[in-house]
Amino acid sequence: MKPKHKRLAAAGAAAALAATTLAVGAWSANAGQPDRHREVDLQLLALNDFHGHIEASASDTYPVDGVNTPAGGAEYLATHLEQAREGERYSTTVAAGDLIGASPFLSAVYDDEPTIESLNAMGVEVSSVGNHEFDAGFEELNRIIEGDEDFEGADFPYLGANVVDEATGRPVLDPYWVKDFGRGIKVGFIGMTLEGTGDIVSQAGIEGLEFTDEVETANKYAGELKRKGVNAIVVLLHEGGVPVAQDTGHECESLDGTAVGMSGPIVDIAETMTPLVDVLVTGHTHNEYVCSVPDPAGNPRMVTSASSYGRVFTQIDATYDRRTKDIVRSSVTGSNTVVTRDVDPDEDQSDILASYMGDGYDEVANRLVCYIGEDIKRGPNNARDVEFPLGSLIADAQLWNTAGADVGGAELALMNPGGVRQDLVYEAGTPGEVTYKEVFEVQPFANYVVTLDLTGEQILAGLRQQLPIPGVRSTTLQLQVSEGFTYTWDKTKTGTDQIVADSLMLNGEPIAMDRTYRVTMNSFLADGGDSFSAFKDGTNRLFGELDVDAFEDYLAEFGTASAPLQAPELGRVTVIS
Repeated sequence: MKPKHKRLAAAGAAAALAATTLAVGAWSANAGQPDRHREVDLQLLALNDFHGHIEASASDTYPVDGVNTPAGGAEYLATHLEQAREGERYSTTVAAGDLIGASPFLSAVYDDEPTIESLNAMGVEVSSVGNHEFDAGFEELNRIIEGDEDFEGADFPYLGANVVDEATGRPVLDPYWVKDFGRGIKVGFIGMTLEGTGDIVSQAGIEGLEFTDEVETANKYAGELKRKGVNAIVVLLHEGGVPVAQDTGHECESLDGTAVGMSGPIVDIAETMTPLVDVLVTGHTHNEYVCSVPDPAGNPRMVTSASSYGRVFTQIDATYDRRTKDIVRSSVTGSNTVVTRDVDPDEDQSDILASYMGDGYDEVANRLVCYIGEDIKRGPNNARDVEFPLGSLIADAQLWNTAGADVGGAELALMNPGGVRQDLVYEAGTPGEVTYKEVFEVQPFANYVVTLDLTGEQILAGLRQQLPIPGVRSTTLQLQVSEGFTYTWDKTKTGTDQIVADSLMLNGEPIAMDRTYRVTMNSFLADGGDSFSAFKDGTNRLFGELDVDAFEDYLAEFGTASAPLQAPELGRVTVIS
C-alpha cells in the first residue's frame, strides 16, 4: 500500500440476554388482524449513523441493564440482521445516512471503501445521504456511489431528494427508490439529508448545491410516487430528535426505558409532513427511539432512530394491503435491538475486514507517535458547548505548527469542537503510548490547516457565532482556543453580548478591533463550516499540512517517554453563569 499524507491510501449470560432481542422499544398503533387473502407482512430493518464502524472496537459499547456492553462491529451486525430476516419473505434493509464519514481508522484510511463493501455484503438496499456523506465533497460521494477502476462502488442507491443543483433546482441524486417485492407489492423510499447540511460541511466540496426544506421535498415526491401507483411510502431522513422523560404528546420508548416524549427538529417535520408518508426512519442526533408522532391528519405515525455506529438496529413490521397498495398504518410496530457480540461473526464480513487489515496495515496503524501521562479528552458526554482539554491541545498544536513566519505567522488558533471525534486514552493499548491510529481517529476529516488574516472585529464576530443562530443552528458550539488567547463568556447577559467584547486578550494584551491578526484554523472552519460565516471573509490565506499531520508533529515533539503530555488546564474561556 502507498502511504497518503503519513497514513494508508486508498470478542453464558449475554447469550440469554440476546435471546430477548432487547426489543423494549416496541410501539403499536391499535394493531389489527390482517386479512391473509389480500394482506402480507412487510419487514424493514433500519440503520443510521454507521460512520464506518466496521471493526468491532472495545470503545463501541451500549448500555444493557445499566452495564456498558460491547456492541456493534460489521461481523455481528450482519449476523443480527440475517437472523432478523429469517422467515421473512418481504424484507428490506435501509439506512438514514452518515454511513460513511467521521470514520475510524480502518475505514477512513481507505477512503471509506471498506464500509461500502461491508454494507453491500450486509444487504443494505437503499440509504439517504447524510451530512457526512459530503465530508470529502460531492465529487468524491459520486465516486463512492459509482465506483472507479479499483472500487466497485455502492450496490444500493444513495438518495438525496433535497440535494439540488442551484442553477436548475433539480436533485443531483435520485430522490426516491421503489422496492418491488413482486406480487404487486411496492414500497417507495424517499431519501433526504437535513436542510442545514450546507452549514455543517466544507463549502468547497458542495459548491453549486442547495439543500432544500425536508417537508416540502417529501410532500412533493410522495405525491409523485402516489401518481405512479406507489401508496406505501417511507421517508429515510438524516435529521432526528431527542427522546425525553417529559410527556410531550408523543408516545415514545427507548431501550433504557426512560423515554416518554420527544423533542428536536424531527418533531415539527413529522407533524407537518404529508400523511401519504407511512413511516419516518431518522438519524443525525445519534439517539435511539421508537416514537409515535401524529401526522397532519391526526393519525399516529412511527418515527425511529437506531443510535449510532451499528450498535443498534431497528426492526419495523407492517401489513401491506394488496388491494389499497398501501401500508395498514394501524399494523405498524417497531423495536430497537442492541447488536451484541454473543453471536457468530459473519464470515463474509470477517473476510472483508481481513482483506483491508493486511499488507502493512498493522505497521502503519500501530506506529508509535507519542506518550501521554493521562487521559486527554473531549467534553463530558462529548458535549460541544464547553471548553475541553483535547480541543485546547489541538488548537495549541495548530498554533505551534503555523507560528513561524515562513509557515503562516500565526498568533492564535481556533478549533471547531465537532472536529474532535475521539479521546486520547491513557489505557488504550500499551498504557501511555499513543499510536497513529489513535491520533488519526481524533481528527479523521483530512482538513488542511489554514492561516488567514482576521481583524479583531472579525474574531469577535466569529466568537459570537458560537451562540445559536436563528433559522440556521439551534445549538451552542464553543470553539476551542489556543494558549494565550482568552475571553469572557457572560451567560447572565442576553444575545451576542454574552461574548464580552473588551474581554478578548492575546498574551495579556487586549485584542484591538481594528488590528489584523494571523489566525489558524482548519479548512472546514475557514470555509464557514458549522455556520461560522465570519471566518469566510479571512484573507491572505496560507494552506499548510493536513490537520492530522500537524497534530502528529506536535504530539511527537512534546509527548516524549521522559516527559509525557498532560491534559491542558481549562480556563482559557472564563464562563459566568
